Amino acid sequence: MGVITFHFDVPSTIPLARMFKAVVLDAGNLLPIALPQAVKSVEVLEGDGGPGTIKLITFAEGNPYKTAKHKVEALDKENFTYCYSIIDGEMLGTTFEKITFEVKINALPLGGSMLKCTNSYFTIGEVDITEEEINTRKEKASAMYEAIEAYLLENPDAY
Repeated sequence: MGVITFHFDVPSTIPLARMFKAVVLDAGNLLPIALPQAVKSVEVLEGDGGPGTIKLITFAEGNPYKTAKHKVEALDKENFTYCYSIIDGEMLGTTFEKITFEVKINALPLGGSMLKCTNSYFTIGEVDITEEEINTRKEKASAMYEAIEAYLLENPDAY
């Protein structure tokens, strides 16, 4: 098994606490609203939202994937960090054992926040991911956070 890890940052005009609540604490409700073209539903299969919680993500029609199971690995509300893994679903294929996403949200000095993201792909055997594939994955993740930011800007009373 190998691990391919990459980091990227996503700046946001949304304040730290509001962004954390939207992206982490209420993502199950927000994702189908902010990204209806991508996410149909998020259902908690077991747990209370904390570590060990298993969620089933059902993707919208037209996506290459139908479902994914996420497992919450860590949640630290005081330090605004969150870690979850995709543990089952078509996107793992025969290439990945799991994919782990870590997010730390920091306040920016002049307002807003910075999402510091680390994605780790745990491979089955030796797998080579090209720089182009990594950039595509970064762009997709950034687009998700940007869609959430756009929703929050359009809905100032949400969260």
